[in-house]
This record gives sequence, structure tokens and C-alpha cells, in this order.
Amino acid sequence: MEHILAAGPGASPPDFPAFVASRGRPLLRTAFLLTGGDAHLAEDLVQEALGRVFVKWRRISKMENPSGYAQTVLVNIFLSHRRRRSSTERVTDVVPDVAVVDPDPALRLTLLRALAELPPQDRAVLVLRFWEDRSVEETAAALRLSSTAVRSRSSRALARMRGALGAESAGAMGKAGWRHAG
Repeated sequence: MEHILAAGPGASPPDFPAFVASRGRPLLRTAFLLTGGDAHLAEDLVQEALGRVFVKWRRISKMENPSGYAQTVLVNIFLSHRRRRSSTERVTDVVPDVAVVDPDPALRLTLLRALAELPPQDRAVLVLRFWEDRSVEETAAALRLSSTAVRSRSSRALARMRGALGAESAGAMGKAGWRHAG
């Protein structure tokens, strides 16, 4: 994210650095979830999203919800990246050492693995709906899907995650903040 701000004195619109400071980490967290735990790819996606937002910042900063716009750009970049044929990298079981206060790190890793096994569009629906706590309509708008498609993708994706997690899935997903689709 520092690369965006290092463009030189006076190069960035006045409130863009403040926007990056306040929304950079939440965007990175979303990207981390979307990529199934690939921290390096998540950083690359956020960097690209912030670059695209920066180019249009004067217009975007006047929007009602510039954060939502940036997040939509991030999700679209993620989906576009996953569609590219050259995108053959796979997430490994190695998670970078990061100081985190996590009451159940094994559960977190299990959920990340189950999330990574989902198709990118289903993963994006679950991350936006349940992690980012967006409504069905907001998720539909961000992903350019119908509300019905978001509901059915949510339901199927949650069922696949429960199946991947096994018998403990209901309790595990509840502890981690995943709700039933509705």
C-alpha cells in the first residue's frame, strides 16, 4: 500500500492517504479471505484495487460509499484474476507468522481451507455476505448477480463448507461467525 502513497509530493488527492490508512487493512483482510489465505496474492490484489481507486479518486471520493466502491473493485479484481488462464498458483498449508489473538487457530485454519476449496464466485459471496456482513442486495450489486443467485450460491456454498468440515461444522461455523443463509 505504501507504493500508492509514494507517488511524490502533491501527487495524491488530499484525502486519499487517509482513505488508505483507514480502509487498507479491512481491504487486505477481505482479500486474504477471498484468496483462501494467500497473503502475498491478497497484498497484490489490494495494491491493484487501490491503484485503480487512486486513478479515479476525485470522482470516487464524492460518492456516498467510497469504501464499498473500493471493496467492489477488489472483489472484481479477484474474480478476474481467478478467471485468467495464467492464474495457476495454489495456496499451501503454510500460513505466515502473524501476531494474532485467536482463541482457536486450528478452527480458523480449517475454515480457511474449506473456504479455499469453494469456487471463486461462491467464496466471494460468502466473504461479502457473512464476513463483511453485507446484505443480499449489496452483495448482489457488488458481484453483478441477482438477489436470488446470491441466496442460492450462499446456501450451496455453506452446505459445501459444512460437508467439508464434517460433523463439527455447525458448531465450528457458528463459533467463527458464519450464519445460515437467508
